[in-house]
Amino acid sequence: MNKKHTWNLLYWFLALILFVYIQDVWQSANQAQVVSYSEFEKSIGNHLFSEVTIAGNTITGKLKTPDGAKTVMVATIVDPALAARLDKFDVPYTRIIENTFLHDLVVGLAPFLLIFALWFFLFRNFAEKQGMGGFLSIGKSNAKVYIQTNTGVTFADVAGVDEAKSELEEVVDFLKRPQEYGRLGAHIPKGVLLVGPPGTGKTLLAKAVAGEAGVPFFSISGSEFVEMFVGVGAARVRDLFEQARTHAPAIIFIDELDALGRARGAMSPLGGHDEKEQTLNQLLSEMDGFDSSGGLIILSATNRPEILDPALLRAGRFDRQVLVDRPDRQGRIAILKVHVAKIKLDPAVDLDTIAGLTPGFSGADLANLVNEATLVATRQRAEQVTEANFTSAVERIVAGLEHKTRLMSTRERETVACHEMGHVLVALALKHVDPVHKVSIIPRGFGALGYTIQRPSEDRHLSSKHELEEKIAVLLAGRAAEKLMLGVLSTGAADDLVKASDLARHMVTSYGMDEDLGYVAFDLEQRSMLDTSGATTSGNINASEDVLRRIDAAIRTIVMDAYHRAYAILSTNREVLDRGARLLLQKETLDEAAIHTLAHDLVIDAGSS
Repeated sequence: MNKKHTWNLLYWFLALILFVYIQDVWQSANQAQVVSYSEFEKSIGNHLFSEVTIAGNTITGKLKTPDGAKTVMVATIVDPALAARLDKFDVPYTRIIENTFLHDLVVGLAPFLLIFALWFFLFRNFAEKQGMGGFLSIGKSNAKVYIQTNTGVTFADVAGVDEAKSELEEVVDFLKRPQEYGRLGAHIPKGVLLVGPPGTGKTLLAKAVAGEAGVPFFSISGSEFVEMFVGVGAARVRDLFEQARTHAPAIIFIDELDALGRARGAMSPLGGHDEKEQTLNQLLSEMDGFDSSGGLIILSATNRPEILDPALLRAGRFDRQVLVDRPDRQGRIAILKVHVAKIKLDPAVDLDTIAGLTPGFSGADLANLVNEATLVATRQRAEQVTEANFTSAVERIVAGLEHKTRLMSTRERETVACHEMGHVLVALALKHVDPVHKVSIIPRGFGALGYTIQRPSEDRHLSSKHELEEKIAVLLAGRAAEKLMLGVLSTGAADDLVKASDLARHMVTSYGMDEDLGYVAFDLEQRSMLDTSGATTSGNINASEDVLRRIDAAIRTIVMDAYHRAYAILSTNREVLDRGARLLLQKETLDEAAIHTLAHDLVIDAGSS
């Protein structure tokens, strides 16, 4: 029964009890006159009653002549010899045993019903906030069942992950023709684990498999199995597999598997298995207990495969792991084609250029980019989405929202212009860094007073020591320009210093790029195998104090050598630096064409050839 209907019936029941009680009180107050026993006895002597009824401890007399609205008189019995006197006065009377069962039942149960209703209301609110489902349905699975017509997703809607798509096409073929795969004795993998960074299309691929195969699609998140009550998660796993078996052939998709399948520790809390471990054990048991030839396939997705329990990844459970990685340039073009088909796009837009502006973007990032560009065009009352709208959208996603109303003093604007132009000129003078696409001194995002956007000419998966040193030089070029032109140091280079120091630390401790220390990795910090952000490590270095001092010295040498290199390039091109800073102060933003105009008179760094 619907929870809403259940509550409506409860409200009607309570209202009915209240109505009966009020009616009884009202009738008693209007039809009966409560008097003392002495007055009641005098009324008997005056022959006012036509009939007397004795019930329990009360006596009721029916008046021969009604007194206004009063028809009876009621008194409490105090004289056990009353019957004899009634006979003396020749008054008919009866004695009845009042049945008070219903009254006592209502009075006895009313407090308990009230307490239960209050507890039920509070528990339901708590359960909804905790995601525990409805009352008395704790052990039920919350899996959502999608039939083929409801998914609305096929492989045509998935782009940029051709290798992963081809792996899953075999799963679709098996679901359509299971007998063909058993012809030579082979069996389809029981489980397929989709591994990849967030936003790369793992869930979309799973829905596409269901849409292509035309089978029921059970979708549930790993966190929905884990509850506050021990045993509930295991019950939900059993219920999910029971539902799927009745709809076979079918697909079970468990998203965010790491919430459920985290590796079990050596010691369980309180000396026993906790709820998560019981749920994981039940999942392992269910995966062992079904036959994939029946047409039941388990798909799962995670972006943290390194923390999964080894028992999940062994053969016979998740037999196949499919990497769904960030798309390369051609993949980004394919994804953009899928999304721009839904908007009014200017035919002059070059998707290859847009793909070049978005290295490292996932499928979800590209979908957001197309939406942001469309919103920019909508705000401008444009008829079509142009390439300039895409550029604005990229800047908004990468650098943040423009703050044109943020006022800066003349001195601050000069400092920011010198700083950003230093980045630009050093990047132009070095050949192994990404070309500059745009520079601006309009504040953006959180605390960024200016920004320089570099556009990679190609996707890179490896970097040499020389390339990393040049990248550090570009990062420190802003500080070098401030020192050269203004003779002061400002706080504007704080983020650049963090990135440069972090990159130099990786060169020494992770990449073994210091000849004096040797080709040794000192950084023991375990990062995610899918993490490509290069985030700062925790400083867990396995080395002696002497080696730690040498590591610090090596990091400082790399950073300072890069700074001196940037300073030398800017000193050689001082006239171009002054002219570029004045131009940036005047126009606030310089595009790629204006930047290349400055490069005509630039002296290229000899060590970068």
